[in-house]
Amino acid sequence: MKIHLAAPVEAQRDPRPLARRTEAAGYDGLWLSEVRHDPFLAATLAATVTDRLELGTSIAVAFARSPMSTAVLAHDLQALTGGRLLLGLGTQVRAHITRRFSMPWSRPAARLREYVLALRAIWRAWETGDRLDFAGEFYTHTLMPPAFVPEPHAFGPAPVLLAGVGPALTEVAGEVADGFLPHGFTTERYLRTVTRPALHRGRERSDDPHAPLTVCGAPMIVTGRTEQEERAAATAVRAQIAFYGSTPAYRPVLELHGWGELGDELHTLSRADRWTDLPVLIDDDVLQAFAVVAPPEHVAAELARRYGDLFDRLTVSLPYPVEDEVLDRIAAGVRALAPAGAIS
Repeated sequence: MKIHLAAPVEAQRDPRPLARRTEAAGYDGLWLSEVRHDPFLAATLAATVTDRLELGTSIAVAFARSPMSTAVLAHDLQALTGGRLLLGLGTQVRAHITRRFSMPWSRPAARLREYVLALRAIWRAWETGDRLDFAGEFYTHTLMPPAFVPEPHAFGPAPVLLAGVGPALTEVAGEVADGFLPHGFTTERYLRTVTRPALHRGRERSDDPHAPLTVCGAPMIVTGRTEQEERAAATAVRAQIAFYGSTPAYRPVLELHGWGELGDELHTLSRADRWTDLPVLIDDDVLQAFAVVAPPEHVAAELARRYGDLFDRLTVSLPYPVEDEVLDRIAAGVRALAPAGAIS
């Protein structure tokens, strides 16, 4: 069982100190996100101070870049890291793609599927020397003079993992990706009734239905060594749940639990820029459904109980400051359970 850490946003401007500590603590990987900083630059910096730590983008916004730009970045990072890159991609939502990145948006599931196929076609052309000839509905790549082909390396293409919430994107991940990154805004019930069946449907349509598909889960966690720390953690996670819940694209998760009206309230407040009012709507039932709430030494057992048969890799994601001792306790607990098969 591999254990990864999701880097806090504030640590990603220069993730080198965190990367050193994460590797020294025994974690297997570090995920860098595209929120305030570029995850590819952060992964590059982290690679310079680590030797074995897997470095992933969770996520890089696919539609903010052309497949060619991403192919070059991933190829170079795979070489720089010695084969330690995990290329995690996601769509973001329409408003961000069109109004923040000023890029086109249409049929996100179909576009992301073609994006991955374009990536693989580019990498294959570099590897084999064959003519690049990819022509799709959204992307066309037919020009690749030898002067622009990157130098080969021995590590192969980076694994591609796709993030998603709804069934359409999840099926795409099952069909064309090497792995799936369930969004943190999910629940055990949603994973079992919606996510896993969608992954299976997608895999059945893939070129190799029996190929392994890695599921890297990052459930929300509320923990602390004292009651004060746990209350602060709960406050931060309520805010995170409320932020995601205000996005209409994520409403189906709430609807599955009968909380559709909560989604409406959160969305209305967000449209009015009343962000500080959102977290108070997240009661204990909602918090418990989305997050594991436990002391550090008990987090692993609760993760195993709820997600042990759903995830292949576990990412510890804590959207609030914690001491290294807390991360060490969680990692030790997960590793103690893994050999017995509680988490596999």
